[in-house]
Amino acid sequence: MSPSAAAEVVVHPDADSLAAAVAARLLVRLVDAQVARGRASAVLTGGTVGTQVLREVAASPAARAVDWTRVSLWWGDERFVPADDPDRNAGQAKEAVLDALADLGMPASGVHAMPASDGADGDDPDAAARRYAAELAEAAREEGVTGPLPVFDVLVLGAGPDGHVASLFPGHPSLEAGDVDGVEVIPVRDAPKPPPTRLSLTLPAITSAEEVWLVVAGEEKAPAVAEALAGPGPLPASRAHGASRTLWLLDRTAASRL
Repeated sequence: MSPSAAAEVVVHPDADSLAAAVAARLLVRLVDAQVARGRASAVLTGGTVGTQVLREVAASPAARAVDWTRVSLWWGDERFVPADDPDRNAGQAKEAVLDALADLGMPASGVHAMPASDGADGDDPDAAARRYAAELAEAAREEGVTGPLPVFDVLVLGAGPDGHVASLFPGHPSLEAGDVDGVEVIPVRDAPKPPPTRLSLTLPAITSAEEVWLVVAGEEKAPAVAEALAGPGPLPASRAHGASRTLWLLDRTAASRL
């Protein structure tokens, strides 16, 4: 059975109900992971719906059910811009949820933002990608995991109208570079969507996650959703799957071609 054939599809009436439902699922998944292994981790995404999910997490009374001192948050990709640039996923997440989680006890050490272009490596995306890969490897060692990646209990992705996920774009060198075993983080240059320079997890890193959730809203994305769910192909979204579970969480318009 192909990963796409094994995927589960859940359709919600609209983008608002989708974001609220994904937030509820995420909180339950983190609690379940903490029960099973003592801690939990999630890989976050940006974008309109991804950021709304984080706002819903912050607003949910169920957020208090999670022990945030035992949670690690990572990112699937990031815009390689200065730290205070409003385009950064990490900055949007800070406003949406991270400040609220700090009030619930989450330490700064649990938040693993990707490097910015004005960080320790300066405007060098190759060095920044290596730095984030090293941070992942150090977390894996601390968890006693053999290999370069810690456990990702859930990895959340959006998908673009072109079927891209993270910053892996169809027909772009990023996709080939991001589909190499032994490489966990890559720099992306000349991305077809601004800003042009980015950092991204690779497909092997994405598919190492226990669960991968693709959260998609909007009629303009319906053709890519249908193509990706038809089976593995040229679209990066068609090749994003979890080790144990793959969920496509859609609003009604994104599911309209299924």
